[in-house]
Amino acid sequence: MFLYLMIAAGTAALAMLVKTAPMQTGKEYKRAEISRQQACNGLCLLSIFIILFGVSACRLNVGNDYAKYVEFMHLIACDAYEYVPTEAGFNLLVTVLYELAGAEDFLLVFAVFAFFTIWLFLKSMYEQSDSFGWSFFLFMAFGFYFSTFNTVRYYLALAMALYSVKYVLKREWVKFILLVLLGSAFHKSMLVAIPLYFLAALPWKKWQMALMALFCTTFFFFQDFYLKAVVFLYPSYEDTEYLEGGISWFNILRCMGVLVFALLYYRQAVEGSRRNRFYFYCNLGALVLYTCCSFLPIITRIGYYLNVTQIMFIPAILGKIEDKRQKRIWSIIIGLAAAGYFALYLLRADNDGIRVLPYQTFMFHDMVPILSDVN
Repeated sequence: MFLYLMIAAGTAALAMLVKTAPMQTGKEYKRAEISRQQACNGLCLLSIFIILFGVSACRLNVGNDYAKYVEFMHLIACDAYEYVPTEAGFNLLVTVLYELAGAEDFLLVFAVFAFFTIWLFLKSMYEQSDSFGWSFFLFMAFGFYFSTFNTVRYYLALAMALYSVKYVLKREWVKFILLVLLGSAFHKSMLVAIPLYFLAALPWKKWQMALMALFCTTFFFFQDFYLKAVVFLYPSYEDTEYLEGGISWFNILRCMGVLVFALLYYRQAVEGSRRNRFYFYCNLGALVLYTCCSFLPIITRIGYYLNVTQIMFIPAILGKIEDKRQKRIWSIIIGLAAAGYFALYLLRADNDGIRVLPYQTFMFHDMVPILSDVN
């Protein structure tokens, strides 16, 4: 746990030094200042990436599904695809990397996933956030980074989804759909980003909101139908414990907190901004999914495609608060709340279903036997 605290604190401190806008004096930009800031940005971003990538790439058997992924990779290497539920993109990547390595080098596969997942998250925050420091702090505090140790396919897709938001906001729909299709080759749940992000980008009117609320009532009356749809998309879930849903209280409370904060400054920060309205509807949609669709086993994953925008939305609202005293108070409240959330995450980090603690590395530990080894 101490290692994770040091990583979070150290990288967050570096992130605070990153400025996403050039320093300005009057109407002229000072080239020397821009150059110094750009150099600082590059050095800090590189340092953050090396730290996060190194910790992720060097881990061994950290994550609740680490051994399961090693088993899947072994079956892919043996051409036993009938026993592998993973998507074609993942299977192809494993085949290519194993061929290049000349052996079943699962550490290389995890390292490649870590590289692109972390790079995409950092690139998204740097290019799209009003405050990289705030966005990165929330990224760490909300547990997104350490959660990438689990379900590496999904978190690569989530990083791609966050990056795709810029195409949605620019209405570059072809690029957006192509990126989603690419991501779905690694985790097909990313396909939900197409309808969800399209709906969040619409300029909703009150009567349209009323119709959508009416539609959401179908989740209470037609649960069997929606469960069958999930089994159709995820056949491996049939007759397993994965079909058991559950209320995600942490996500509900987080969405509610963000929405209340946004409503307090709606006219000032949200109403006139197409980007912030998109973030607002994403979080409203996530709250609806977590409350109305708790019976669905994959609702947390679907909801994350929406509430991952919180790391962009919160800094965007803070940046629009004109009263300095209010801004300072809210910064303290949000900082303490996020730190408390992170503390709770770490206290649960060794639980089944998370299991990112204890941290182990291939330099000092051996891989546990996988199912194929036991049989």
